[in-house]
Amino acid sequence: MTARRIDQSFRAQLAGFSLTTAEILYRLPDHPSLLQSYIWQDYDEHPRFPRLRTFLDFWSRNLDGKLFRVRVAHKRLITPAELRLVGDEFRVH
Repeated sequence: MTARRIDQSFRAQLAGFSLTTAEILYRLPDHPSLLQSYIWQDYDEHPRFPRLRTFLDFWSRNLDGKLFRVRVAHKRLITPAELRLVGDEFRVH
């Protein structure tokens, strides 16, 4: 019998992670008066957002484009009221 595999993003949601999107505005290195937009998205923990902070720290250390503004949006996709435990499992051929 093979073990059932659970999607990693579903596991993250059950552990309290939420879908997080960040719009990162940064200055172009060659033209600092111009701004460029970058969209980052991953499952992260609200309100500290450790994965986003790690990414932004990496950006600040390694990339030439200076950060101008970061806007963050998150949405919990699974809430406790939407999840019910089912006592039985039925298989259909």
